[in-house]
Amino acid sequence: MPIVLDHQLREQIPRASLAFPVAFYCDELAALPDRAGPMHWHPYFEIATVQSGSVDYQVGQTHTVLQPGDSIFVNRNMLHGIRQLSGQMPDPLPILLFSGTVVAPEASPLYRKYIQPVQACGALPFVVFRQGTPLWRAVRRPLDAAYRAMRDQPACYELTVQRSLCCVWEVLFRHLDSLPRTEASRMELNAQIRLQKMLTYIYRHYAQPVTLADIAGAANISRSEAGRCFQSYLGCSPVEALIRYRLQTARQLLQETTLTLQQVSAACGFHSVNYFSRQFRRRYGSAPGKSRKPGK
Repeated sequence: MPIVLDHQLREQIPRASLAFPVAFYCDELAALPDRAGPMHWHPYFEIATVQSGSVDYQVGQTHTVLQPGDSIFVNRNMLHGIRQLSGQMPDPLPILLFSGTVVAPEASPLYRKYIQPVQACGALPFVVFRQGTPLWRAVRRPLDAAYRAMRDQPACYELTVQRSLCCVWEVLFRHLDSLPRTEASRMELNAQIRLQKMLTYIYRHYAQPVTLADIAGAANISRSEAGRCFQSYLGCSPVEALIRYRLQTARQLLQETTLTLQQVSAACGFHSVNYFSRQFRRRYGSAPGKSRKPGK
């Protein structure tokens, strides 16, 4: 399964970190337009904990609203996205991405015994740890310790993180048979695979001229079937998803670079500055120039 994230690949574990395959992100929502990240997936497990306000974690077609203190585990290769629903400030939302090899080597009996049953469970796309529940109480301290160790990186922090993730994994494994299942039909699985292929095409080619036929062709399906896939998962058409992603990318460029509006427009696949400005104003309620940070 290909890795598809936002245009800066922020949730991909850096190649330099493969010796210790854990990545930590915090305050990501503050940098995302509308405090919402694009749908993406990766071959790593993901754990996040809401700190303030409420956050919508979409995994596949399922939307789960998390309140302050709630945590979520997302299985590997699951299509998912994040959107903050409330709160005056962006939620810090600490996120851990990690490989199962942190717990045990991939070729080891321990990996086959403890990691594979979870990652291979197609009916377990995610697990929610609601604040105050027994499962939450079992994972709260090790998660807090892992977040703190990854953030501060004191001496031997890798051992602290490894120990903490082993504790969390033990909770998942011990309760595997009793965790809520989400059985996806073959049709739903096919739709998700098709959507992943089409999103891959959009994320790779957004700067170029792209048509509805191009997007549908990436999954070898008709334009009408492509429309149904996008509507089911994203609530919009394929072309609207393309425009949204182009605008998200443009807003990021406006905030982080000194490129002119014409350069940003061209870099994001818009055929004219005027059209780009109209779409930007429609999406964000203000002119593109107002998105620039002081000094840019």
